[in-house]
Amino acid sequence: MTVYTAPLDEMRFVLYDVLGADKLLTELPGHEDHGADLIDTVLAEAAKFCEEQLLPLNRTGDEEGCSFENGVVRTPKGFKEAYETFAGGGWTGLACRPQDGGQDLPKVVNLMVEEMVCSTNLSFGTYPGLSLGAYNAIKLHAAEELKRLYLPKLADGSWSGTMCLTEPQCGTDLGLIRTRAEPQGDGTFAITGTKIFISAGEHDLTRNIVHLVLGRLPDAPAGTRGISLFLVPKFLPRSDGSEGQRNGVACGGIEHKMGLKASATCVLNFDGAKGWLIGEAHKGMRAMFTMMNAARLAVGIQGLGIAETAYQSARAYARERLQGRALNGAAAPDKPADPIIVHPDVRRLLLTIKANTEAARALALWVGLSLDIAERHADAQRRQEADDLVQLMTPIVKATLTDLGFTAANHGLQVFGGHGYIREWGMEQLVRDARITQLYEGTNGIQALDLVGRKLPTGTGRLLRRFFHPAMAWVEEHQADPAMAELVIPFAKALGRLQQATAWLAQAGLRDPNEGGAAASEYLRLFALTALAYMWVRMAKTALARPGDAEFARTKLATARFFMARLLPETGALFQSLMTGAKPLMEIEASAF
Repeated sequence: MTVYTAPLDEMRFVLYDVLGADKLLTELPGHEDHGADLIDTVLAEAAKFCEEQLLPLNRTGDEEGCSFENGVVRTPKGFKEAYETFAGGGWTGLACRPQDGGQDLPKVVNLMVEEMVCSTNLSFGTYPGLSLGAYNAIKLHAAEELKRLYLPKLADGSWSGTMCLTEPQCGTDLGLIRTRAEPQGDGTFAITGTKIFISAGEHDLTRNIVHLVLGRLPDAPAGTRGISLFLVPKFLPRSDGSEGQRNGVACGGIEHKMGLKASATCVLNFDGAKGWLIGEAHKGMRAMFTMMNAARLAVGIQGLGIAETAYQSARAYARERLQGRALNGAAAPDKPADPIIVHPDVRRLLLTIKANTEAARALALWVGLSLDIAERHADAQRRQEADDLVQLMTPIVKATLTDLGFTAANHGLQVFGGHGYIREWGMEQLVRDARITQLYEGTNGIQALDLVGRKLPTGTGRLLRRFFHPAMAWVEEHQADPAMAELVIPFAKALGRLQQATAWLAQAGLRDPNEGGAAASEYLRLFALTALAYMWVRMAKTALARPGDAEFARTKLATARFFMARLLPETGALFQSLMTGAKPLMEIEASAF
């Protein structure tokens, strides 16, 4: 069985000590009362719910899966009751507006709650996660009448939401969408088409499901410029807001998947379903990207959640499993063998997970705090700078944390050895569940193309400055500090490689788009490792200054040293590889594969 205890101390260390969020948040309009005491209470209650109610359902939900019969989807035993408790506790409205019945807590706090949910039951987390995405898209882009009707229902969890993009003939290339939207003359539209891979598209957790659907109007131009976004409920609301007659949308089946078996992934058939336009006609991609960008950050958190559970489970196993003797002599001579945690290679696996996970959490919370600053700070320039950082780091967070999550699950399984391959021990489920995070909401290769093709050129490198400037300033400030030298020097070298690669990529990509495409994944990985190193030097410096906790500081410094010595050197190989250019990839004819 996997084990999990919410890492509240780690969360608080990053949030308060490293990022200073307890002070920053209370300076934001609307968050004046959201100080450390309130946040700690929320996190503690979330931890209790996740540990006691969601974790026990994770394996049983995986084994039972969702069922589909006569158009009806049922979630596994216990999920409906857990969801009712979750919604009844106000967790679905944690980051929603007060006027919609939400608690209006900071987004960074909601991210920490999402991590705990994903650590204990990733399948369960997909349902409220998608609903929050739908809530935000409607809040920002829909007409006031739709907001008044739908937002309170999404906030209280009685209704849930979906994101309907993919069709049988198109995934990433949304310009190929064929779903039709015919105006009905009364402000509504008849939506007809088929959507696939729709997470939470049909289930028994809520009374209604609000589908956000991409489609085309009759006069739509070709490509993504002709896509509009529509709100299509499963049941049409009555004038009093209650659920009325069934709309023309039905589930045609559920997918039989590698993992996330308790999350219903559906084929949805829209047959003249009544829908309402969200935002402007032919501008649906802009509205949908509100949901997609939030979803990409949320999927990154899914990877982080998996990594944490993989680490805790592998650590517990390594402390108990007796196999062989330590290479330099028996560590437990009173026992028939030593616990495997004495072996260097087991430590390598555990430390890799630990070092990556702790830095990934810091990176995610840095971006999460920037979300709150971008939305609420009184100074317009601070809002813009924070939004720039979020835009830049979104593809990095999504790709990196999901890659690390999958690696962590596999490393954890390796620690378990043969037991890791057996269902009862829980590790193989983590591997299966983690794998989808690298695929949905845009594959990690697409995230790399987004970083290189969209984020780097924006404002002639304006977004890049939001990372490079504070990172360079940190090096300059601490390069003479003897206590930090063993960490600052490798970080500075990695930062230098990243700057060189960025300059080369900007020039090469202008000459030939294939150069940017060929370098994209390695560039994102190089950027990510440098960003994680930046988190580690900040955490190490903060730990050194933390009074009264010498053991905590020693562990943090030792983990930081491991990251710098054993993981960060990959930046050198990545730099050399991407600088070879596109030729090694593109010179082979397609027919030769």
